[in-house]
Amino acid sequence: MTNETTVTEFILKGFSDMPELKLISTIFFLFIYLFAFLGNISVIAAVTRDSHLHIPMYFFLKNLSFLDVCYTTVIIPKAMINSLKGSEVISFWECVVQLFLFVMMCAAECFLLTSMAYDRCLAIHKPLLYGVIMSRKMCMELVIVAWFSGALYAIFHTINTFSLWYCGPNVIDHFFCDSSPIMRLSCSDSHTNEEVGFAVGGCIILGAFALTIISYVLIISTIAQIHCAGGRWNAFSTCSSHLTAVILFYVTGSIAYLRPTSHYSPLQGRLVSVFYSILTPSLNPVVYCLRNKDMQVALKKLFVSSK
Repeated sequence: MTNETTVTEFILKGFSDMPELKLISTIFFLFIYLFAFLGNISVIAAVTRDSHLHIPMYFFLKNLSFLDVCYTTVIIPKAMINSLKGSEVISFWECVVQLFLFVMMCAAECFLLTSMAYDRCLAIHKPLLYGVIMSRKMCMELVIVAWFSGALYAIFHTINTFSLWYCGPNVIDHFFCDSSPIMRLSCSDSHTNEEVGFAVGGCIILGAFALTIISYVLIISTIAQIHCAGGRWNAFSTCSSHLTAVILFYVTGSIAYLRPTSHYSPLQGRLVSVFYSILTPSLNPVVYCLRNKDMQVALKKLFVSSK
């Protein structure tokens, strides 16, 4: 990273430009954050405690919930504290770290969702080989690869953003340090960095999405060959929750990142960010538990035994 920058801190605009709405929006996001945090922690605890859920599908779900807890915690508490204090200053290096951690978690979730699609594909398309291929070692390796790949992409993304020259103004039109609003503040030409970031990010997102699509093509083709309607529904129900999570993640993530910085709209950017950074992590526990009887039983055991 360059040492040319004269900016030592940034000012985050927060959740709203209107002072009278800041307290209301802060309380609203506090409620959503607590809902997401408690929901995902409950999933982690239920899967950990219930031996019946010690299978690959729930191992991946536990890791997904952990990622959701991490990347919401990276941005939301800081934004709420700043809003309540009335001081929305974040140091340059705090901003660098926040962007790195957030991108790493999001990218890792992208790769983890692909691994979960592969798991469901093997379970339905190759059931006889599933137990051999999807061993505990294989599950651990897929999770490690997801985290490692996320970290590599985050290093590139952070360097690509902060290698630009920032000399002022230093007001980020967002409630956390995201690359698009930061690049708009650069005093140097960000066109090349923008294009490189767009190309690399697009390849990663579309590549992971393509692998997920291939997995679901195989899943659907296998389900279509099942003659019993009940059997088809039972097979599809094991991956319907994951498919919902994939749609939520990719739709909001693509809207946020698969567009040039020059087309960035501050208001639209904040609204989209609310979906992929707050609402999607809070909905994932609901999506996975609403129609999953095993998770419902495990959660009941968890809360009953804790009384």
